[in-house]
Parts: sequence; structure tokens; C-alpha cells
Amino acid sequence: MVDLDPQSDVSTGLDIQLAGHLNVADVLASPKEKVVRAAIAPSGWTRGRPGTIDVMIGSPSAINFDGPHPSIRDIWKLEEALSTVEKDYDLVLIDCAPSLNALTRTAWAASDRVAVVTEPGLFSVAAADRALRAIEEIRRGLSPRLQPLGIIVNRARTASLEHQFRIKELRDMFGPLVLTPQLPERTSLQQAQGAAKPLHTWPGDSAQEMAHYFDQLLDRVLRTARIGEYAEAAAR
Repeated sequence: MVDLDPQSDVSTGLDIQLAGHLNVADVLASPKEKVVRAAIAPSGWTRGRPGTIDVMIGSPSAINFDGPHPSIRDIWKLEEALSTVEKDYDLVLIDCAPSLNALTRTAWAASDRVAVVTEPGLFSVAAADRALRAIEEIRRGLSPRLQPLGIIVNRARTASLEHQFRIKELRDMFGPLVLTPQLPERTSLQQAQGAAKPLHTWPGDSAQEMAHYFDQLLDRVLRTARIGEYAEAAAR
């Protein structure tokens, strides 16, 4: 995980020990391998469990790299940094700030796919449309490999007529780009986040239901990127 949002929620939620590490702002200032590796820390989620989840630590100082008019050199800095370590990982996810300024464009330049996360409200629907237009702009102007993975609808309340209307509006506007399942609003997710614990280990049926939804979305990512079993299937 790359925590590119200056709020650094990913670093908090994934239970990162910050002491002794650099952070993503240091990486953007100097995208050399030794700096990159010094900014990466293991997630506490995997403590005592199999698997590896590492995080490039977020920092409020990343806001200094979020101007409205980044240079081409600035936009490619994260790609340059990740190229030094990407062989160590099967999948790299980048958490972006909710804006279309330099940090987000820097993330997209380093990406193959973009998942647009939105909520079923009037302003969020318009924001998703702007994000998809900006993705196309980056694809045409800078990075031909970039494509939208799709739109993830978050915090949906199926009993709400307004939410039903907005989800239909999203489907009418963007068709198959609207991914399933939609993520419902659940207190179990907020509780797990507050405790910096993985949802899959949180007790209760609600948590396991949400974990299953996230598994389905992750499966879509792996299938699109041809990772793991999907890489083997593509090679046959």
C-alpha cells in the first residue's frame, strides 16, 4: 500500500509503527531506492499471520507536493520510486486524496488501473464523472496504459430511495464500469478501522459479510491485473 493521502489514514488503519522510518513525502522529494525502502514498513495486520502487507508511510507533508500545476518530472516521481521495489510485490495499491491535484495525478501516472470510490449522492456522482474524465486526460496525454478499473459505490443504504436513484443514475451514466457488489454502510467496518484491525478477523456476521464484499472486489482487481491464479490461466 502507498499512503499518498496527506491525512495518512491508511498508515493508521493498517497499524504501522512509524518510528525509524521515512515517509512518502521523503520519497517524492528523492525517489531513490534507499529512500523508498526506508519509507516502507510492515503492517501490523500480518503480525502472527501468513502473507505480507507493506505500507509506504503517509505524511501530512505530502501536501507540499499537491499543487494544481505539477511539472511532468513531478508527476513521474512515484512511478520512478516504485520501479525500484515493484519486483518485491504482487500488487501495489495507492490510496489517493479526494482531489484531482498533483498527488492524485502522480498516483495515476504510476498505475495501470484506477478504482474510483464514490457514494450514492448528487455531488459524488458528479465527482465520479470528473474523475473518469481526468483519467482519460492522463491516459491520452501521459500514460497510455492507464485505464479505469471501475466505480466502487461505498456507504450505500439500499433502503434509501435517494441512494437507489443515484446508483441507477451511475449505472445509466457509466454502465459496466459500476462494479458489484456495492459496499453497504456498516458499523462493523468503522469499528475495525477504529481498532486498526483487519475486517476479516472482526467478530460478527456483519463484519464477515463486509469482508466477503471486499474479497469480491479484490478478486476483480486480481483478475483484471492477471495476478496469481489469473496469471496462470492467462498463460495457458
